[in-house]
Amino acid sequence: MSGKNLLEKLLDGADVEWVALGDVAKYSNIRIDSTGIDENNYVGVDNLLQNRAGKINSSYVPTEGRLIEYRPGDILIGNIRPYLKKIWLANQSGGTNGDVLVVRPTHESLSSGYLYQVLTDENFFAYNMQHAKGAKMPRGDKAKILEYKFPIPCPNNPKKSLEIQAEIVRILDSFTELTAELTAELTARKKQYNYYRDKLLSFEEGEVEWKALGEVATITIGEFVHKDKQDVNAKYPVYNGGRTATGYYDKYNNTGNKIIVSARGANAGFVNRLSSPYWAGNSCYSIGVVNEDSLNWNFVYYYLKQSEAKLIGIQQKGGIPAVSKKQMEEFLLPIPQLSEQERIVAILDKFDALTNSITEGLPREIELRQKQYEYYRDLLLSFPKPETALAASA
Repeated sequence: MSGKNLLEKLLDGADVEWVALGDVAKYSNIRIDSTGIDENNYVGVDNLLQNRAGKINSSYVPTEGRLIEYRPGDILIGNIRPYLKKIWLANQSGGTNGDVLVVRPTHESLSSGYLYQVLTDENFFAYNMQHAKGAKMPRGDKAKILEYKFPIPCPNNPKKSLEIQAEIVRILDSFTELTAELTAELTARKKQYNYYRDKLLSFEEGEVEWKALGEVATITIGEFVHKDKQDVNAKYPVYNGGRTATGYYDKYNNTGNKIIVSARGANAGFVNRLSSPYWAGNSCYSIGVVNEDSLNWNFVYYYLKQSEAKLIGIQQKGGIPAVSKKQMEEFLLPIPQLSEQERIVAILDKFDALTNSITEGLPREIELRQKQYEYYRDLLLSFPKPETALAASA
């Protein structure tokens, strides 16, 4: 069944009315005492997660004053930097502050689940940013948010309206539930991966030979990155101390099969690997093994990655955090037999593909399910829009 036919079948001839949010919902105006709040039910901007990912427990809990109450079924929206898309459908009662909007449905023909799907839509966040105030730290305009228009099927027939909304929510929830299951599976697999990685890379004293990294590998710092020479259409990624590529060059200064370690900045000590040619910036070490007949470069990568917390821990403090070349050269590396290195790499490669690869494994599956959800969300909310609603939502 095509998307259009699916929506038509759900409506079954029902009228659709576009309404302003403020006509069918309100902001919570009830206050509660801070004594009833803990890390689980206090919600601030900091413990709302980006990109509609819900919330986590708060690391900060107010100990005095009165807070804005929220109840199960309320929608909480982070009102600072709306482009971060922080939103949560409450399944409990609790408290929040003025930086989080608590939206509560008030119309008999509007369900919380349906309103949540409406407010997670890209159109709402785009509208919110369009009317936000402030440049460095934009804040949503509470009055304008209440003017946001969205569709409600046959609002004058609450029973039928809620049935249609419930079916839309059911379809969309099936995708989000699958994504949540896959995410939980990924979390479990990452724990399993870390367990086996630590076990495989733990060596008793005297079991293997240990050498300084500088004895068995070349460690070079990259070259200055000229932003004006970067080209999004160029072939070779540029790494300059961060976790991901910062741009692209039409030439490279490293041939690949290298481990890269951030040399300075907030990510100093972060470990990555690249099998194809790239340009290394001057905030990035490139590490290549000297003798591949005795040392597998991927084994070196896995050991350094396991030791990432240790590398970050040896940052030179004061000013810009940095890991010196001398510290890298003196870092001790175990050297088991090459056959053992290759066995360890083969096992960890499988775990790595399952837990980290964006082209295969669980991360890829999660990405596909998320895109599927977004496709159906856009489709199921694409009700016919009258000209008056078009003007009001601009």
